Amino acid sequence: MRTSPYQREILALDPERDCQRIVHLDTVYEFPFDTTRSLEFALFRTFGSPSISTLLDSTGEFALRAQKRYDDTDLILSTIAESGYDSDEGKRAIRLMNGMHRRFDIANEDFLYVLSTFVFEPIRWNERFGWRPLVENERLADFYFWRQVGRRMAIKDIPESYAELEAYNVEYERSRFRFAESNARVAASARDMFLAWFPGVPTRLGTLAFSAVMDERLREAIGFPRPPRWLVRAADASLRLRSRAVRALPSRRQPKLRTRLRHRTYRGGWRLEELGAVRATPPGEADG
Repeated sequence: MRTSPYQREILALDPERDCQRIVHLDTVYEFPFDTTRSLEFALFRTFGSPSISTLLDSTGEFALRAQKRYDDTDLILSTIAESGYDSDEGKRAIRLMNGMHRRFDIANEDFLYVLSTFVFEPIRWNERFGWRPLVENERLADFYFWRQVGRRMAIKDIPESYAELEAYNVEYERSRFRFAESNARVAASARDMFLAWFPGVPTRLGTLAFSAVMDERLREAIGFPRPPRWLVRAADASLRLRSRAVRALPSRRQPKLRTRLRHRTYRGGWRLEELGAVRATPPGEADG
């Protein structure tokens, strides 16, 4: 397996002191595709908790404007990961995110769980489907990076170690994940948003494709069907084939910055101040 110049730099860095640099290198050079896909599935994981989905369902965000909600979240998190939480852009993104969350009564334990998915879902995704697994410096840097972001979000009781946060993540899902209608509604809205990117794909087939890369606990919590074994094997094989192809390619020379890509909600460009500008409309109160 090739060792990229970015990985060599990462191995020479301190995972706590240099976590912003390590996360930047991984996000824009080493794993841009995998980081995006893993955080999309992290989004689905949050829907497995009724306390989280009930809030999301009540705001109408996903039912009425799922694409804007997705784009806003993507651009805020991408700004923080690409520029760092101590950069001017990162500080502005965190202030904006805090202002958006301040409108809602969000339990600290739910905030902490969502934060933990930003750490562990990319790690788990790359173990399964990445062109290489994350090395220890990268895993620890992810933890230190998002712990600092969590502190700037005023999340309380963030564990002091990687192992403790991982244990919290696992226990939260074990004790909190269960089926609820709000889980199913929000997950279906997010699924429909993603499927809209691929016109012509039947909803049933698209749902099974999502299910094929989910674990049983999550599928049951959001009400997605169990996929046939052949589809699970096909999804796994296709993602692993991609990882082998990427492994054979030379290292990326130019950064892939999601903040520079065109987003469906902001086709003419975007500014941080625009994100989250539209307040949620409760279901049934939308115009028309």
